[in-house]
Amino acid sequence: MQADYSAKLRTADDAADFLSPGTDISMGMALGEPPGLLQAINKRLEIGELDDLRLWYFHSMPAAAMTVLRYEMMDRVKPHCMFLGPTERALMEMGEAEGKKVINFVPVAFSDAPRLFSQHIQLDTFITTVSPMDRHGYFSLGTNNDYASTAARTARQTIVEVNENMPRVFGDSMIHISEVDAVIENHTPLFEMPDHPVKPEEKQIAQTIADLVPDGACLQMGIGALPNEVCTMLTDRTDLGIHTELLSPGMVDLIEAGAVSNRRKTTFPGLTVFTFALGNKRMYDLLDDNPSFNSHPVNIVNDPRHIAKNDNVISINATLQVDLTGACNSENLAGRQYSGSGGQLDFVRGARASNGGRSIIACTSTARQGAVSRIVPELTGPVTTPRNDVDTVITEYGTASLIGLSGEARVRAMISLAHPDHRKDLTDAARKLRLI
Repeated sequence: MQADYSAKLRTADDAADFLSPGTDISMGMALGEPPGLLQAINKRLEIGELDDLRLWYFHSMPAAAMTVLRYEMMDRVKPHCMFLGPTERALMEMGEAEGKKVINFVPVAFSDAPRLFSQHIQLDTFITTVSPMDRHGYFSLGTNNDYASTAARTARQTIVEVNENMPRVFGDSMIHISEVDAVIENHTPLFEMPDHPVKPEEKQIAQTIADLVPDGACLQMGIGALPNEVCTMLTDRTDLGIHTELLSPGMVDLIEAGAVSNRRKTTFPGLTVFTFALGNKRMYDLLDDNPSFNSHPVNIVNDPRHIAKNDNVISINATLQVDLTGACNSENLAGRQYSGSGGQLDFVRGARASNGGRSIIACTSTARQGAVSRIVPELTGPVTTPRNDVDTVITEYGTASLIGLSGEARVRAMISLAHPDHRKDLTDAARKLRLI
């Protein structure tokens, strides 16, 4: 195996020569972004050796923002992004100022990403970061399985960047040396998410959510101050399970507190299951070579049928807007694409179908220091989660359990979740729309 490794080992610059102009390339998302390869590709772009690269990806990070996703590269790189972040939003704003469209947003459910790469897009090249090869010739995709395991096997060529800081993770997360075309080594620290302070209204929401989580629940949460705060309030629970799209530091805190056993789970019993992880070094160190964690492709982890096999699934997701009937827009803000649908609907449906499960949509009642209500008469963007699927909505003003409510009862429940300063306008709008 070591002979095969040595034969495929390249410098980053040599590996970048594998790419040709006018091709389709994908990179690992989040911590899967390979910074050394991206820097080498960026060099070729700068000197004009590469252009018309169609770049397909979810969730970019600083490594791409400082190289192939710089605004000056937009004439040579055509980003096809499926989940926008700060980098893409900044690029869109700069492009709009010059009358240019620089980001091609691709609507797709996160769970459908593997099928996108295996059936609809023929990738020429896939690049990603992996953990060091073991004695049997296997690399681990580490923190990022998501679509990477599929893209690595369906692209015409795959180039991996070995980083000793990438944890070796168990599950369906292994790529063999025979499956890659080139290897580079670049041992750089992994990106760590900064901590954000919890706002008073988020703390209230977190307490309301925590009160709904029983012993033995199977959890899915997003990232950020609110989910982490929920986790701090669950350390006294017993036999919790984790089956989540994203593994975050708050969940690791729960594991270390002894609140998680995973023994009541039906799918992957005894194991903490995720498809990608993003957090801090303490979390990455805990993941490394730890058989109690399993990473699987997103079409498995986010499949509502798999989610629903577990009892008492509690799914917690955020949104940008909820209309008076309960429909959620979680991806469009002020008329612009802001993020993407991600896996929200997958877990909403999986939790709803779980025996004893509950899907929770949480948001503060207002934005922009109270000037804008997140509870709105009508959505200003696409419907990420339809009203028929929405179970429970929580703001700092309370809880609305929408299942089984009539249209008018839903409207009145949603108005009760709005900030008092906005309730009259919402009531007037509801009457105008003949909702009440």
